[in-house]
Amino acid sequence: MIDITLLRKKAQALPPCVRIGKKGITQSTYLEIMKQLKQKRLIKIKFLRSFLEEHDKHEAAGEIIAKTGALAVQQVGFTLILFYRRKEK
Repeated sequence: MIDITLLRKKAQALPPCVRIGKKGITQSTYLEIMKQLKQKRLIKIKFLRSFLEEHDKHEAAGEIIAKTGALAVQQVGFTLILFYRRKEK
């Protein structure tokens, strides 16, 4: 069982490891998100203002979650926190 409250507390101290700007969410962005998720399991993604001028942050978060299979821990303001569960063998 995953304790969401504990994950939120841990994520507060994390710096954003992926920033999404005016180029939007590209294939290389997804690859970087997956790389970070596999290495760290708990990551913070920051949506920059230049991205939000033309895109909706909630739709973008939904796309990221769907493509990565990660668990959304929290989305507040311009920040999305994801947790990656390793596949059981």
